[in-house]
Amino acid sequence: MLEQEIDKPTATPDYSRRDFVRASVGSGFAAAVMPVTAQTLVSTGSGGLVAGPVTIPVGSFQMPAYRAQPDKPAGKNGFPVVLVISEIFGVHEHIADLTRRLARQGYLAIAPELFIRQGDAKAAVDIPTLVRDVISKVPDAQVMADLDATAAWAAANGGDATRLAATGMCWGGRITWLYAAHNPKIEAAAAWYGRLVGEASALQPKHPIDLVGSLHAPVLGLYAEKDGGIPLDSVDKMKAALAQGSAAARKSEIVVFPGTQHGFLADYRPSFDRQAAEDAWKRMLAWFEARGVA
Repeated sequence: MLEQEIDKPTATPDYSRRDFVRASVGSGFAAAVMPVTAQTLVSTGSGGLVAGPVTIPVGSFQMPAYRAQPDKPAGKNGFPVVLVISEIFGVHEHIADLTRRLARQGYLAIAPELFIRQGDAKAAVDIPTLVRDVISKVPDAQVMADLDATAAWAAANGGDATRLAATGMCWGGRITWLYAAHNPKIEAAAAWYGRLVGEASALQPKHPIDLVGSLHAPVLGLYAEKDGGIPLDSVDKMKAALAQGSAAARKSEIVVFPGTQHGFLADYRPSFDRQAAEDAWKRMLAWFEARGVA
């Protein structure tokens, strides 16, 4: 699902477009979701962490990303690595905050700007414009190559290449499934309400349900019962497909959270559900740990 079908946040007097719409990776919020719901905004400080923007070489292209990791020795093999794959809004403050939350659990967490060649996801003033002008032009093959480069950068900068996981939300949830089928080195993945089925196109030749036979790592799917764009029948189809897939697919699991909407982890939006978000976050950490990514 793309974010067109999610209700936009209600107004709040505490946060303005000027305050949040900034160019720097990891800061501000996309114009298309302004104004944010300040009463639910969670902020994880950077004290005790090395956190901030970095640049990742992908061939001759320099891709911006936001990285967070503990400010302490990494140990013999480095920190376990989690690739954080954003929603359609790019690497804004919420995504940066998630990397810091993971860093506080001992991870090197890194979120690359995967749309930057096509445009600035934070600049589009509304969701339809963002989807039309930026997101719809992003090839899956480009994203897979960018994530490979991100994993390689992390391994060369304090990360342990043998302990690699990925997690993503919405658009990034779909990509998380795809990456678990793309990279044979990945050990675990957690996909938050990512689209599972769809029609093939030149830029999106396959969808998660088409790749269950190719999964290299078990995926924890975290889905919402009342998701207007990801109906439960598609979740049921994916569950059935996983049972007939690769060994990793058969070890995958999908959890549907009752009463929740798409975006229940997004603490800056009305869809945020604190109880479900906290439960799902704990499940994700336990999923990674049980598969040696901790």
